[in-house]
Amino acid sequence: MASAAVAYLPILLFLLVALGLSGAFVVLPMIVSRFTGAHAPDPQKLAEYECGFPAFEDSRSQFDVRFYLVAILFIVFDLEAAFLFPWAVSLAGTGLAGWGAMMIFLAELALGLAYAWKKGALSWE
Repeated sequence: MASAAVAYLPILLFLLVALGLSGAFVVLPMIVSRFTGAHAPDPQKLAEYECGFPAFEDSRSQFDVRFYLVAILFIVFDLEAAFLFPWAVSLAGTGLAGWGAMMIFLAELALGLAYAWKKGALSWE
C-alpha cells in the first residue's frame, strides 16, 4: 500500500510546484504594483486606449445580433479550414469515402452560408 502511494509522489510534487508557480504569477505582480504605485488610478490611465474615443453608450448596452452572427460564421469557417488541411494531407489514404465525406461537410457549410446570407447576417447598414 505504501509503495503505491510513493508512486504518486512525483505527480503530487508536480501539482504543488504548478500551483505555487501559478499563484506566484498572479499574486506577485499585484504585490509589486502596490509597492511601486502602479495601482493608483489617474485620468491618463483611465483614458480610452482601444479605439481612441469614448464609448457612445453604457458598457452594459446590448449589441446587435449581427455581431454574434458574424462571430459564429467566423468560428464555423475557421473550423472548416482546420478540418480541410488534415483532410487534404491524408486524402490519398482515405480514398473516395474520405472525399465524399468532405464534400458532404462542405455542402452543409455552403448551405449554412447561404442561409446566413439570405437572412442578412452579412449585410451591414
